[in-house]
Amino acid sequence: MNWPAECAVVIPCMNEAATIGVVVEQARRYLPQVLVVDDGSSDATGEFAIRAGAEVIRHAVRMGKGAAILTGCRRATERGFGWVLAMDGDGQHAAEDIPAFLAAAAGGHVDLVVGNRFAKPNQMPWLRRKVNRWMSRRLSKAAGMDLPDSQCGFRLIRLSAWSAVDVRTRHFEIESEMLLGFAARGFKIGFVPVQSIYRDERSKIHPWRDTWRWFSWWRHVRAKAKNPPQNN
Repeated sequence: MNWPAECAVVIPCMNEAATIGVVVEQARRYLPQVLVVDDGSSDATGEFAIRAGAEVIRHAVRMGKGAAILTGCRRATERGFGWVLAMDGDGQHAAEDIPAFLAAAAGGHVDLVVGNRFAKPNQMPWLRRKVNRWMSRRLSKAAGMDLPDSQCGFRLIRLSAWSAVDVRTRHFEIESEMLLGFAARGFKIGFVPVQSIYRDERSKIHPWRDTWRWFSWWRHVRAKAKNPPQNN
């Protein structure tokens, strides 16, 4: 497969001026088309991304990570790409792991490849590790398959499958919703080991607001599973 012609990198980000230039430059070593979705930044994120060679799509106001991914996937589809590699703009995802994603999908038998940071779990902060494992166990049960790292945003997505999944969340819940949506439609999901890079940056995940959003989404999923729509 000619991955440079088939796959665009989509980077949803907000206020990542300190890191976005390096992230774009490193990603372009493997996949030259990089789409940065600047989700209402108040700093120079967009300008630095352009200097590094990315195409930038700007949200005038913050709409959420999920909304930014949707914007990036729409633009990639318009550009004629068949795949999107989603990665974060804060430097937590290592570009040298990109070939592992491409190799996993090269045979054409997988629709979504997700990074698995639990190959070296001690690299992840303790609380994130515990919360991720808790969420992953519940999502694995709901999906009927093992999802070892359900919250990793480093993902290779087949856009034809993506278009068949009704994604409604607009914030960090999108990672969970995407997995359940692909599993429900019988799309093949794979995982590849990736590095887990944590520095002193402040997470964009708000500990209370985003946790509340996730549990609200999860309650809706559970209620729907217990009371499926009746076909007349």
